[in-house]
Amino acid sequence: MKTLKLVAAFVLLVFASCSSVQVAHDYDKNVDYAQYKTFAFYKSGIDKVEISDLDKKRILKAIETALIAKGFTKSETPDLLVNIFTKSREEVNINQFNAGWGYGWGFGWNPWGFGGQTSVTTSTEGTLFIDLIDAKKKELVWQGEGQGTLTKNTAKKEERIQEFVAKVLEQYPPKKK
Repeated sequence: MKTLKLVAAFVLLVFASCSSVQVAHDYDKNVDYAQYKTFAFYKSGIDKVEISDLDKKRILKAIETALIAKGFTKSETPDLLVNIFTKSREEVNINQFNAGWGYGWGFGWNPWGFGGQTSVTTSTEGTLFIDLIDAKKKELVWQGEGQGTLTKNTAKKEERIQEFVAKVLEQYPPKKK
């Protein structure tokens, strides 16, 4: 029974790690981040992002919600400009399993060709970069990056985008060491 619980916990951990967002960030260590109180979106940069307008709106709304929750105010004369950049790539996984017994190069080699199974799955791996730019100096001061599996399911897409943005902006402002 204890072994069964360990196996179940491992399987849950594997599936949880498949759906999570891996994040990283980089920032200017000489900047006082407490000075930033307002933000606006960097329209000319966002217009260049090659994703659907619907996904752009979802991302920008999620960023706006997260920054407001952190105490920022959206402004016409902002302290920070927010820009985004995205990348995606298709990932193809081919798994081949030959069941059966026989001689040869180890378990799984099957000289008779029966019992084998091949499965092919594809997924889209996406990366979202969120840049925070000092509006006065026009310099990048903070960049967050989130990477994970995307969904084509429209019902879950907004939830997934919110998860990406929340995880990335969780790291802002940077912790002083």
